Amino acid sequence: MNGRMNGKQFLEMLARLPARVWLQAILGLIGFVILAVLGFAVIAGVAAVVLIAILGFKAKAWLAGLFGRRPPAEPPARDIRQVTDVQYEIVEKRDDRP
Repeated sequence: MNGRMNGKQFLEMLARLPARVWLQAILGLIGFVILAVLGFAVIAGVAAVVLIAILGFKAKAWLAGLFGRRPPAEPPARDIRQVTDVQYEIVEKRDDRP
C-alpha cells in the first residue's frame, strides 16, 4: 500500500476515534467560535465608542455655534512687515605663506 490515504480511509479513521476526542473537538470549536464572536464584539464596541466620542465633540461645537457661544478662536496672525537687508561677503581662506 502506498503512503497516501483516500477520502474513504480518512473518514473511517475519524469514525474510529473515541467519543472523548469528538467531545473535546466539539467543545474546542464552540470555544473558538465564542472567542471569535467576543473578540469581534470588543473591536466593534471600541470603534463605536470612538465614533460616538468624535460625533459628540462635533455636536458640542455645532450646538455652541448655533446658540451664539463661539469656541475660543485662534489669535489673529500678527502683521509684521519688517524687512531686514543684509549684505555679506564670501572670504576664501588662503595660505599666503611662501
